[in-house]
Order: sequence, then C-alpha cells, then structure tokens
Amino acid sequence: MSGHSKWANIKHRKEKTDSQRGKTFTKVGREIAIAVREGGADPAANSKLRDAIAKARAGNMPNDNIARSIKKASGELGSIIYEEYVYEGFAPCGVAVIVEILTDNRNRTAPEIRHIFDKNGGVLGSAGCVGWMFERKGVIVIEKNVGKSEDELMELAIEAGAEDFISMDDAYEIYTAPEDFSAVREALEGKGLAFISAGLERIPQNTKPVDAGTAEKVRRLIELLEDNDDVQNVYHNAEFQES
Repeated sequence: MSGHSKWANIKHRKEKTDSQRGKTFTKVGREIAIAVREGGADPAANSKLRDAIAKARAGNMPNDNIARSIKKASGELGSIIYEEYVYEGFAPCGVAVIVEILTDNRNRTAPEIRHIFDKNGGVLGSAGCVGWMFERKGVIVIEKNVGKSEDELMELAIEAGAEDFISMDDAYEIYTAPEDFSAVREALEGKGLAFISAGLERIPQNTKPVDAGTAEKVRRLIELLEDNDDVQNVYHNAEFQES
C-alpha cells in the first residue's frame, strides 16, 4: 500500500502565523457549528461532530474554544446560521479549482470569490465543471515519530479499514473511503495516535503540470482564496514543478 504520494506534492502549504492559526480556528469552529446543526451537540451521538472536534484538536485548537463553538452552535451563546456552498472554476494554465464555502451571507461571498478568480487570471465556472476531476477521500496524516514502526502502523490502518497507506519523508498518509473515515480515525485515535491533520478532502484524479512561469499566478489565486474569511477549503490539481 505504500508508495509515492502525488497529492502530498501538490498540496499548497504555507507556514502558519498566529493570524493564520486564528483563521484556522474560526474555520473549524464553523464546521463544528454545521455538525451541531445537523446532528446535535452530543459528540457521542454525532459522528460528524466527533470528526470536527478531532480536526480541531489536530490543529491545536484549545478545548475552551471547542466547547464555546459547540455552545454557540447549540444556541447557548447566541448563534449565526452558516450555509455550505461549493464553487468551481479554473486558475491560470487550466488548473482545476474547487472552493468550499461556509458563509452567513452568500450575497457577500459570491461576488468576492468571483472577483478573486477574475482579477487573478482565473475563471469561475458552473457547478460540476471540475468536480468530476476529484474524488472524495478521508485523509489522515500522522508524524513518523509516533513510537510505532511503519509496518505496525500500516497493519493498524489496514485492520481499521483504510484503503491506502503512504510513507512520506516525515509523515504517513492514510486514505479511506468517505463512509469509513470516522471508524478508521477513531480506531487509530484509540491506539493513542495523534494526527497532524484528519478530515475529508477532495483528491484530484489527475494532475496538471504548471511551469515556473505560471506557478506564481496559480499560487497567488489559491492564497487569496484561502485568505477569504468565508472559504473553508481550496482544492486544486496543479502540480508545481520543482525549481
């Protein structure tokens, strides 16, 4: 099951400053709010909420923040109603882009997303224009120094129901079917394993090579989308060439 992870190579990662961490906490808090609205405030009876809490903890979100998000979503501290939307389009060089939104005001968010695409060489498309290029998968990332060998961890992942296990330079990536994600995450968590990240993601089935001349434009569009307060996740199929 181990091998080369193309997805790891195309992910757009940047160093998390305090400001960016604060934005991450806000975004995860919104996911908690949606989970509570759909399934209630009891994590034991709401697998989506358990997944959101696990994601929050993987991102080092303080327990007080998590509890406050749950109380706010359940109406104890007042609440804001968030709606989920997905926008699809193209970055320069024909790179496919999917933007997942949680917003309390779509009339504000939609023009902002369109503006980012238009001003940075992209095109906002219609629903479904690039979605077919991506697969929904559960993705769990674990640091290598977890006190277990690669074989031990792979065996645990397989027994828990994982589809794929990939060894990277400094981490392991574990992939699951969406419907198996919660069970696999909880099984590994039950073994005392901590995660760098854990969540449902959209994995490109094929990648689009981007040359050095275009890479900065694509990265700029992605960064601006990620920095928008209403954007939860940005997925793309760009494969940046090593410089």
